[in-house]
Amino acid sequence: MTDRTDPAHDSAAEDDASVTEADRSLFRDAVGPVAGVNRAPRRKRERPLPSARPAMREADERAVIGELLDEPPPDVETGDDLVYRSEGVQLSVMRRLRRGHYRCQAELDLHGMVVDVARHCLAVFLRDALDRDYRCVRIVHGKGLRSGHRGPVLKTKVAGWLRQRNEVLAFCSARPNDGGTGAVYVLMRRL
Repeated sequence: MTDRTDPAHDSAAEDDASVTEADRSLFRDAVGPVAGVNRAPRRKRERPLPSARPAMREADERAVIGELLDEPPPDVETGDDLVYRSEGVQLSVMRRLRRGHYRCQAELDLHGMVVDVARHCLAVFLRDALDRDYRCVRIVHGKGLRSGHRGPVLKTKVAGWLRQRNEVLAFCSARPNDGGTGAVYVLMRRL
């Protein structure tokens, strides 16, 4: 970058404007014939080749990991309480959550949703709750009374999904007046 306050710069600009054709001719005679510089052609940088891992293998591995993460907690029955506490959450905090001492700042009702839609809605809801810095939310998954021999499908899935989420510190079944075993209080991590 040129310094505009440099006196040499200012005089060069003035000289360019005041150069006559006679001055240019005199300069060409003094310098003589000019030949261009021969430059070797630039070599292109070669990028390293990507790893030779087959795309199908990676897709298969992702599918297996997804299935493993989707595994529901075993033997969740219609009337069972759901309880989860991540490492570092004090028992007193869990006790307050179970007693409903935290005010629920938002609620999501997953009643009657298809599993894929419920999973997407839950992910969006939790991300939004985290962005809004909510401390406690309630998720209504239903008791699974109409699921027949399959047991409570959404209840089981929600319990598994919540355990996988980093933003979830703890959750437990709600008090009877807030949905009982058909809903959970979720304690969120702070940003």
